[in-house]
Amino acid sequence: MAEVRRPVEALRAEVREWLAVNWSEDITVREWWRRLADAGYTAPTWPRPYGLGVSASEARAISAELAAAKVVAPPTGVVGVRLAGPTLLEHGTDEQRAAYLPPLLRGEEAWCQLWSEPGAGSDLPSLSTRAEPDGDGWRVNGQKVWNSGADIARRGLLLARTDPAAPKRAGLTTFVIDMDQPGIEARPLRQMNGEAHFCEVFLTDARVDAGEVVGSVGAGWEVTRTTLLFERMTATERVARGLVFVDSGHPAGNLDRTTGDVLAAAAARTTPRFTGTAIRAREMMRLAQEQGVATDPVLRDRLAGYWSLAEVHRLTQQRAAASVRLGRPPGPEGSISKLLLGRICTTSRDLSFDIVGAEALLDGDLVTVGLSSPAVTIGAGTDEIQRNILAEKVLGLPREPGLE
Repeated sequence: MAEVRRPVEALRAEVREWLAVNWSEDITVREWWRRLADAGYTAPTWPRPYGLGVSASEARAISAELAAAKVVAPPTGVVGVRLAGPTLLEHGTDEQRAAYLPPLLRGEEAWCQLWSEPGAGSDLPSLSTRAEPDGDGWRVNGQKVWNSGADIARRGLLLARTDPAAPKRAGLTTFVIDMDQPGIEARPLRQMNGEAHFCEVFLTDARVDAGEVVGSVGAGWEVTRTTLLFERMTATERVARGLVFVDSGHPAGNLDRTTGDVLAAAAARTTPRFTGTAIRAREMMRLAQEQGVATDPVLRDRLAGYWSLAEVHRLTQQRAAASVRLGRPPGPEGSISKLLLGRICTTSRDLSFDIVGAEALLDGDLVTVGLSSPAVTIGAGTDEIQRNILAEKVLGLPREPGLE
């Protein structure tokens, strides 16, 4: 039965009423996240009983009310809520969904994505990590890299080769793998911006039970394409300002802290002026005014172009959201939006450095954002891959020569 749509203002009022009863700075993060999950607010677009089955715009309204109340954000499970959860909803069994989604929604577990390898990045189907039958399960050996949050993840969405004799895509299988077992080592990787967001993961005779196959054996590429669609959709989403995010899962150590402690710690931290991978268009204009260069005609033209890029990106995201509301699968808007965001990030870096000049090297926040900007052109599928998708799947151009 389809969900009955309520006016957005009625939904926002409902969320405010719920917050008045359920939000407190005296409860633990564990309890707060349990209340959010029980109300369906952690992942409101997910179908019941895990979410509310609401539209993307209604989910944004819920998020906006949570942000306005400046509460601890719903758990993300690193990539669990954005990628692993939707993939299990699409391809998992009832038993897998019942076992894995509730702990994820309650923030009790974090997930990672075990896809890329040192020799298989953009050409992901060429991966060499092997999963071989072993009794009533599988034995996994190989190496993965660029795995967000693998060092705190309880579960991983693993793509491995189960049939070396089959064509590349046909020989792959997706698994849920327990990261907390002998034979799995996650090593954080230090990035050029000073952060260690990613890991490399070594798998040596790691174990996967027979019931942890997602989809079916040999259908891993089909499952992966679903995950990629969600990854492209979420890679360009903007987070509502006001929410305070903390890591999910037991290793992160946040579950038994009070929400008040988390908020106090966040307030005590020095807030960077610039964060993320790009500077917002309005902030870029303000920066130009502060530096006294906003009247330069060439720079004004570049600022106008930057504003236009941001607007085109915003409108493309609206098109993508409209497709989802109409029940259509994610279309080319995801790849277009990601390409635009990559262009925004690299333009942000070049434009901000030109505005500030050599003194930009003394601005730690500005440098951090600038050094982070290339990540968007690589993560969730490189710009080259996005162009191939648009050329082949949308424009109908011939495929590039490959090994298959």
